[in-house]
Amino acid sequence: MVALSPIVYLLAYKSGIFPWYDEGVPLWWCPDPRFVLYPAELEVSKSMKQLLKKNAFEFTINKAFTDVILNCRVAERKGQDGTWITEDIVIAYTKLHDMGYAHSAEVWQDGELVGGLYGIRMGKVFFGESMFSMVSNASKYAFIKWVELLQQEDTTLIDCQVYTEHLESLGARMIPRTDFIMQLQRLIPAGL
Repeated sequence: MVALSPIVYLLAYKSGIFPWYDEGVPLWWCPDPRFVLYPAELEVSKSMKQLLKKNAFEFTINKAFTDVILNCRVAERKGQDGTWITEDIVIAYTKLHDMGYAHSAEVWQDGELVGGLYGIRMGKVFFGESMFSMVSNASKYAFIKWVELLQQEDTTLIDCQVYTEHLESLGARMIPRTDFIMQLQRLIPAGL
């Protein structure tokens, strides 16, 4: 199979479509409704507030992009056997990272990478792709710190793609696909 160009991925995201591979074949998804988080609606539990206050983890951005995507690739997920993060995905997103579109947020404990997430940022939208955690609360900590940073940088919408209890507990909610597409048109400038 021929790897898709990074530009194809960017055009897809801008259109509200994201890739999901099945047995090496790229499938394109645009669910209705769409699961999103508005950064201003981020909900942080009391226990997470305590961890944040104690600086329980070291938080970095784009320090270990390749390590994050590779850890996401091997993370065990409830109800899933295998991963959609193929070698082609790793190559494409690494190129997107080099181009300044793909970003990672990492959390470290005693100098070891223990959690993180990655996704695509275009205009005022962040498209979350995957996260992993090797210790309790590590991915949640990375997500909260990342959302707080995105909010400071005027990001208006975070695409969480499909429902998870984990992200719902942080304030994500469903919106109609038509609303999602209209917001993308408004929040992502013309051109790439």
